[in-house]
Amino acid sequence: MIIIKTEEEIKIIAEGGKILATVIKELEKMAKPGVTTLELDRAAEALILSMGGKPGFKNYGGFPYSLCVSVNEDIVHGYPSNYALKDGDIISLDLGVVYKGFNTDMAITVPVGNVSFEAKRLINVAKKSLRLGIKKAKVGNTIGDIGNTIQRFVEDQGFGVVRELCGHGIGKKLHEDPQIPNYGKRGSGDKIVEGMVICIEPMVTMGDYNIKKSKDGYGYATKDNSLAAHFEHTIAITKKGSRVLTEI
Repeated sequence: MIIIKTEEEIKIIAEGGKILATVIKELEKMAKPGVTTLELDRAAEALILSMGGKPGFKNYGGFPYSLCVSVNEDIVHGYPSNYALKDGDIISLDLGVVYKGFNTDMAITVPVGNVSFEAKRLINVAKKSLRLGIKKAKVGNTIGDIGNTIQRFVEDQGFGVVRELCGHGIGKKLHEDPQIPNYGKRGSGDKIVEGMVICIEPMVTMGDYNIKKSKDGYGYATKDNSLAAHFEHTIAITKKGSRVLTEI
């Protein structure tokens, strides 16, 4: 069941979203060669708590950390570890915040030091595909319109779109209805209505879109070990269109 949010609830989610976006921005600055992914996790948790929020991912589904960190071929839900980032890596930072009982969720992919031209292009395409998907998230359209737009753009650029993982509704629970695939047909799926709060999160691969469990046994990686990029925003559907809630 899709849970429609009130204006007051969306206001609270937006307040949490500002906390989340602020923390992500700080983590982006920290993602340099030599920094361990565990250091990023510890910084994320400390920053969230200092700003009055709670880590949204910690202990969710058995995940023992606050930050999901996915490096290179890892797509999502990677465990932080003692791995020190290297020049040329790309790292996806996926983070959630609970504020006044409501969740927000956001992800970015960051180049570490000097990365290849194709890695930069992968990141840029994934980032732009999110913007294009958000534009389609408006009253009168369908969930399929979002996925179709993301898929067509990404595949036109020569990259793959992950099929087995998707975006989602969000609110008092981290994952609510509806599911938001990053592929699909125009006009298919649930109608988009005012008051919906959803997470759109394209996961884009340099090679094939098939996935496998990552080495940590929890996250997911590309089956062909090609690079992957992931971007996500929490957005609200208003009369005037989509409103990004996870931004400063």
